[in-house]
Formats: sequence, C-alpha cells, structure tokens
Amino acid sequence: MTADAPSPPLCARVNNRGILLAADAPLLRLILMSGGHIGSELAVPQLAALVRLVRQKGAAVTQQAMIGDGPDVRLVDVDAVPDAEGISLALRGWDRVLSTPEILGLPDADFEYARLEADGAWRTDAQLLMVRMAAAIDVDLGFLPATTRGHPFSRIFRLLPDATGDIPFLAALANGTDFVDQPAELIVSHNVPVLLSGSALIGEDGRFSGISGRLHLVQTQPKAPSHPPILSDLDLLLAGQLEPALRGPIGRAIEHADHLALQAEGPLRQDYVRYAEDIAGAARHLLGLVDDLANLNAIEQPNFAIETEALDVADIARRAAGLLAVRRMDQGLSMTWPDGAIWVAGEFGRVLQILVNLLANAIRYSPEGGQIRMEAVAQADMAGIAVIDAGKGIAPEHHDRVFRKFERLEGNIGSGSGLGLYISRRLARAMGGDILLESQPGQGARFTLLLKACDAPIGSAI
Repeated sequence: MTADAPSPPLCARVNNRGILLAADAPLLRLILMSGGHIGSELAVPQLAALVRLVRQKGAAVTQQAMIGDGPDVRLVDVDAVPDAEGISLALRGWDRVLSTPEILGLPDADFEYARLEADGAWRTDAQLLMVRMAAAIDVDLGFLPATTRGHPFSRIFRLLPDATGDIPFLAALANGTDFVDQPAELIVSHNVPVLLSGSALIGEDGRFSGISGRLHLVQTQPKAPSHPPILSDLDLLLAGQLEPALRGPIGRAIEHADHLALQAEGPLRQDYVRYAEDIAGAARHLLGLVDDLANLNAIEQPNFAIETEALDVADIARRAAGLLAVRRMDQGLSMTWPDGAIWVAGEFGRVLQILVNLLANAIRYSPEGGQIRMEAVAQADMAGIAVIDAGKGIAPEHHDRVFRKFERLEGNIGSGSGLGLYISRRLARAMGGDILLESQPGQGARFTLLLKACDAPIGSAI
C-alpha cells in the first residue's frame, strides 16, 4: 500500500437488537471512551442513530458522520449493511482529522470572521443531531456547548415564525438553500432569544448531509429605573429577582444529570452514572435552598398574611406521609398516622408545607428500621398533629436554636439550609398557631403543629 492509498475501513458489527458484537481497535477505543463496551448498545450517538435508521428501513444506508476520538474530530463515511443476523458497519476516512474551520462548516477565509463576529457556530448531521456547537456559546448562557453533541436540533433550539410568518429554516431544509435571521429560542439556556443563519450541506453524492449554521444573540435592553437601588446579590435573590433566573438553570442541570443517570442515550460507565446521580442530588439540594430563600422572602414582607379556611389537618398529614413514602421506605422506616378528621383554621398549601418539612426532618434523623408516629393533639382551643421520631434527640438548651434562621446543630452541617423550621414556625404563627418542641438526648424528638380548632364545614364527612 502506497503512502497516498486510502486506509482500509474500520469495521464493527451489531446484532438485530443493536448490541455491539465486535469492533476494530481504533473504533472500539472511541466506543469505550463514550461509555460503551462489547455486549452493550452503541454508545456513539451518531452510529447508534444510524443503526436505528437501518433497522427501521430494513435496507443499507451510507451516511457521513462527524465523530470525536479524544481531542480529534473526524468526518467519516459510514456504510451500514443489514443481514439476517445483524448490521455490519464500515467507517471510511478515519485517518482524516478535521481542522477547526471544517468542524464549524466554514471556509478558511470565513473562520476568523465567524470566530470574532458571530456569537457561535453549530452543525448537525443528516438526522439533525447536533455534532458541534462552538465553545464561543459558553457557560455565560448557563450550559456547556459540548453537552449538546448527539442531541436532536429540536431539543436545542425552538424555531419561531419570522415577521412574515414563515420558518426560513424549514424552507432551507426542503430546498437545500441558505437561510438567515431565523428567530429561535435556545431551549438549553432558559429560552434565550437568538437568530440563526446557515446552509444545508450537500455531500459529493448529492445527498443532504446536515446543516451548518451560526447563532447570534438577540440583545434586549430593559429600561433601567431612574434611581436604581444598590443591592447585593443576596438582596436581589430575596427580592425575587434572581430566584426565577436560578430555578431554570438548576432545573436543567437536574434534568440533564437524571437523563445521563438513566442512560437514555446509551450505556455509560458506572462511575459516570454515579457522577450524574451525585450532580442531580447536589442540584436538588441547591434548588431546595432557592425554594427556602423564596419562602423566606415571602414571609418576611411587612404585609405577609395568610387567608385561612377550615381544613382537616389529619387528612393533610396523611397526604404529606404519602409524598414522602419512597424516602421513608428507602430507610426501612414504619409510620403511623391518626384516623378520622381534625378540623383547624389554616391554608392548605402552607399546612402541607409545614408537615412535609416536619416529616422530612423525622425521616432524616431516624435510625434505619425505626418508627415515626403522627398523633392527634388537642389543647384548649387549639388542635393539630404531633410528629414523633426515634432519633438521637435534642438537648433542651438547643430547643430555641433549631427554630432560628440558618441554624443547624453541630453534626448536621450539609443536611439542609437551616431555614426549614424557621419558615415552618413563621407560617404556623401567621395562621394563628405555633410549632412546639419536646425532646431529650437519646429520646427522639416530638414536633407539634398547633392551629386554631374550628368546626367542620357544613356537609363535610366526619
């Protein structure tokens, strides 16, 4: 073979269920880096999508695919041929590593202009799966461009009609032409408004091979107040300005991490699955803190008030128990709750919030296999529910501390925001009630939610 002769294709074989049976060494290395292995589904999204297409059509398919091998990106021609026992893959052009302008789908002369002047560049394959998004579209928008690789275009961008009511992208896709100023929203970045431009790519064989495009941010300049206050980041958060801005990116982090942990796009190494689960758990903890801060902002407003009505707090307690059933069973905990009805004056959502917090604390601090009890309580003109755990208990000198803002007893650092009990007591008192604590070291804790007792509404089942 001469130096200029093309190298032989890299081959792989999958069975009729898409399970990898064999692969040549360089291709197997890429599959292993992507989290797959012999005996698993293909972990390279572009190849997995091609296998699915062949299985659907029941016929051979030849297609270009841009795939990564470590730091290198290669544009290969893939022949996928089915037979009675599976599908054979042959990748031609493996030795050709793409330059950055080629990856972006831009001529060399345009590359520097695009890098400096465009907000970003992107490219899809023939199935409109993202194969590249420029690093210029970076974490300032709340996501990492590399995480879009292999995902459908429609999961990244939401197309919108232009001023004439048309969708230029679709016309370009149908006619193989260029398009400009396609309004869209960047779904993975809290629906940031953008304009897309680009071209349909046609291979040497005359077939559609993808879309190469650029992205420009739509600049919006909200009118500034005439005398803007000087606020810290915490002030802004408590004023409700940052809370919605944080909730979106954190929610997407949870969604993406859960998606990875479920291995929805193909098999992953177990350590990657654990990383994804850890990320999702940490993001949920952070989202809980955002929720707590939003509640803190609400209850500390001078005009904060709660409209009350007659509620069956025993029924709400049973609902709270149901919401936390999975968490309780994971620790092997048993739980009892009162039968019948206990009528009090309160607001349903706030009472449920308090009882969920009290039960979550009881679950957190109960020993594995222990018991949590909920009991009906009546005191003079008050009634409510006591939540009793069998945890390590709280010394009397710390009873007031646990209800203070941002307080966490020694040994509980990292278990919460230190706001749950503070917020719960403030809510109970805003409804004319209170939360009481009885506890001794080694004897568990008894938190009692008391609200004003009232008569059952007319027509209620008793």
